[in-house]
Amino acid sequence: MQPFAADLRSRLAADYRRVRALSEHLCEPLAVEDYVLQTAVETSPPRWHIAHVSWFFETFLLRPFLPGYRVFHPRFEYLFNSYYEQTQTGFWPRAERGLLSRPTVAEVYDYRRHVDAGMARLLAQCADAHWPVVAERLAIGLNHEQQHQELLVTDIKYNLAYNPLKPAYREDLPQTPLADPDAVAYLGFDGGVAEIGADPAAGFAYDNETPRHQVLLRPYRLADRLVTNAEYLAFIADGGYRNPALWLADGWDAVQRYGWRAPLYWEPLAAAAGTELARADAWQQMTLGGLRALHPAEPVCHVSYFEADAFARWAGRRLPTEAEWEVAAAAVPVVGNCVDQGVLHPLPAPARPADGGLRQLFGDCWEWTASAYLAYPGYRPPAGALGEYNGKFMCAQMVMRGGSCATSQSHTRASYRNFFYPHERWQFKGIRLAEDQ
Repeated sequence: MQPFAADLRSRLAADYRRVRALSEHLCEPLAVEDYVLQTAVETSPPRWHIAHVSWFFETFLLRPFLPGYRVFHPRFEYLFNSYYEQTQTGFWPRAERGLLSRPTVAEVYDYRRHVDAGMARLLAQCADAHWPVVAERLAIGLNHEQQHQELLVTDIKYNLAYNPLKPAYREDLPQTPLADPDAVAYLGFDGGVAEIGADPAAGFAYDNETPRHQVLLRPYRLADRLVTNAEYLAFIADGGYRNPALWLADGWDAVQRYGWRAPLYWEPLAAAAGTELARADAWQQMTLGGLRALHPAEPVCHVSYFEADAFARWAGRRLPTEAEWEVAAAAVPVVGNCVDQGVLHPLPAPARPADGGLRQLFGDCWEWTASAYLAYPGYRPPAGALGEYNGKFMCAQMVMRGGSCATSQSHTRASYRNFFYPHERWQFKGIRLAEDQ
């Protein structure tokens, strides 16, 4: 074994233990009953998430590369496959993941320990000839688990909000100190030819972030922070949800079909009505710490693409394209209110830096862009089942950038392309405005 390979194996083994430990840490506040809940098609039970990520390592690493590996249960590959058709095992319907009482939560944790033991053997024993592929798949697997850690947080929040008792996931989560939002500033960026996409020398990136390529931009300006609850309240007070002129056709249809009158998790106080709803103290919102007062300076969150687009139109501005966002973010340090901080809720924008730069680009809320989720020029999905990870979803979804308070900071980067259907709201999704110069 070459020395550099030994160092790499040791580092990846430590990364594996760290990532796997966080998944279980995020589940520690749960009661056993919480593990099996699924209250919407978009969400999955926590039990399924913590089993699925183990299935990923078992399917793409242990079975092909660890001689003598014995699967934990022959039917788990059917229960915990998500959408990979090329594995030829099929999968239990997504909408029915919450209908199964077995395997038990204890059995799922036994499964995780079984896979962890196998991964420890693989990282210690892997043949040098297989190591390049194993290292590549391990990096994908760890980033995949980090994605599911975010889904764990957001799905737990959705499931608890469904309960009329509005129970808290954690009673000890910090409260946001009251403060008035500061004025937004718009920062200018030159137009011209720029490059976006993952730099091959910069470390891990998903295939949909490649290839790096040139784009042509017109001069533009970006808001230096996210839209606040106070600003969104003004949109509500001005009849934003009642004015079809502000909405895309599918957006207006969603407003009528779902009865939207405010962002997801906002609840008016019983005594509030009419013009009083323009005040933050007329609302409360469901958080992972339970029901709390709506904070005017926090970023508005849990809005759909349709709501973000309608708000931008009402404000006389627009959403940025993903190219505009990435070019602006490329020189900004990747720090922010991420899951590592343990707040699990968007925070007001920090004080404006001395250089007047952009704030809240990373963490707090994913930021809707005006860009459809499509392949970059020259993109080809990887061969085999792992090619289904991103490429086959490049239809009818919109790109989001920046990460959220439920995203690991090490999982966040300027080139990261997240994507969701335009009506979905359960993720931590916010708004940054843009305008032409």
